[in-house]
Amino acid sequence: MRTARQMGLVACQRCTRVWPGGTARCARCGHGMQSRDPLSLQKVWALWLVGMICYIPANIYPMLSTHTLVSDYQSTVVGGALELGQHGEWPVALVILVASVAIPITKFIVIAALAFGVRNKSRLSPERRQLLHELVEYIGRWSMIDVFVVAILSSLVHLGSIASIAPGIASLFFALSVVFTMLSAQAFDSRLIWDARSGTLPPEMAPHVRITPKIAPRIPPQLARAGRALPTSANIGRRPSRRRRPPDLPGDPSS
Repeated sequence: MRTARQMGLVACQRCTRVWPGGTARCARCGHGMQSRDPLSLQKVWALWLVGMICYIPANIYPMLSTHTLVSDYQSTVVGGALELGQHGEWPVALVILVASVAIPITKFIVIAALAFGVRNKSRLSPERRQLLHELVEYIGRWSMIDVFVVAILSSLVHLGSIASIAPGIASLFFALSVVFTMLSAQAFDSRLIWDARSGTLPPEMAPHVRITPKIAPRIPPQLARAGRALPTSANIGRRPSRRRRPPDLPGDPSS
């Protein structure tokens, strides 16, 4: 089975219209034509790193701040889920832990494994990696459940000076982490998985092969000044040849 790239075709990523290879711009929607983005992996790693940086303070700072007449209480993602469990709401606590901890960490691991497996050999088959990429894109939207819960509680619980709920700074970092992770998954071009198997990766994404330069043998200064060659395996053990003096010519003044 031949791919569209092998057949000399390229598809528009906006309107999905197929054009001959080498077409600069789509005649239907005007979008720029490009078979493979040479900076695809760089975009994936950059967005992945920003999402990981935002995920750390999202679990350290408080997600929700509760103000009452007698006390002020702040809870993190994990702390709020554990408190719900202590009050007997284990199903709700389990949903929050899965959506806020398990799914984001799994997404980070899967995206990093997919991007790393393009230039390096992966034990998973291309079919399974393609399935993982589609799964990450599908479950990415469900990672915002914490932000939705905080937004709903903040809008509903407003009892003046008696009680009020306000979102914490962690909600902002968590929303940014989810957004950047979704962008990282979308920036990954799953066609690179199949290009890596067929060996048709663009030159910018090909695996780097380290070539060790050959170092010439160092000639001692004494031998270099004398103009003598280094001994090699071909002339080791061979007796030096003697030069014969040419016969004296008649009338030579040196004779």
